[in-house]
Amino acid sequence: MTEDERSPTYRPMMTDERARRLREWHEQAVEGGRRGEVITVAQLDRTFVVPPDVYPPNPLGLAAIVLDEVRDTDRVLDMGTGSGVNGIVAASRSADVVAVDINPAAVECARGNAERNGVDARLSVRTSDLFEAVAGRFDLVVFDPPFRWFAPRDMLERGIADEDYRSLTAFFEQVGEHLTAAGRILLSFGTTGDIDYLHHLIAMHGFRAEELRRVEGEKDGFPVAYFAYRLTPPTGST
Repeated sequence: MTEDERSPTYRPMMTDERARRLREWHEQAVEGGRRGEVITVAQLDRTFVVPPDVYPPNPLGLAAIVLDEVRDTDRVLDMGTGSGVNGIVAASRSADVVAVDINPAAVECARGNAERNGVDARLSVRTSDLFEAVAGRFDLVVFDPPFRWFAPRDMLERGIADEDYRSLTAFFEQVGEHLTAAGRILLSFGTTGDIDYLHHLIAMHGFRAEELRRVEGEKDGFPVAYFAYRLTPPTGST
């Protein structure tokens, strides 16, 4: 891979009008996501207690797909665990799950929810910037990344904003070193982010993508879609 291909300077792969619209939606999401109280959320017959500085489980997230995908023998990594939902669902099947988040409040939240849902002995939760505190290889990596490329103003906003997609880009550069030979990735994304850039990263790193779910709708008269993918690396890449 050349230096130009790894350029740290991200450029939106869309029209200026679409970028403007996504900025408006982002500001609405940030404002709508702020709250002052702890909330309790039920999902997949599990209970999640979520403090104000952590985003609650997303109904369009990966939890149901994780439950269908994970095998008893899988070693699982939940990247950007947030409230812990994906790691906790995975730990209902697998006895070896690692969940990480850069937000210390999310780490404490996920630990509490793991205990609350009876899987704390099967789930190790730790603070990590991507793979910084992660060792070894995994059969399944789950990543529900921030959709938009704007600079976050605090830890809560980091849950939905990834400046210039630095973390998303680094994830694709590093994840191959943490997958087993038959490893796979579950990843969600939507057209309320720069999905063309995601597809660019998938192709550039040679992953094969299988669409597992598509939810289409409309936002402010603009068509939107949300996707869940299973990614597998090229044969012989690990």
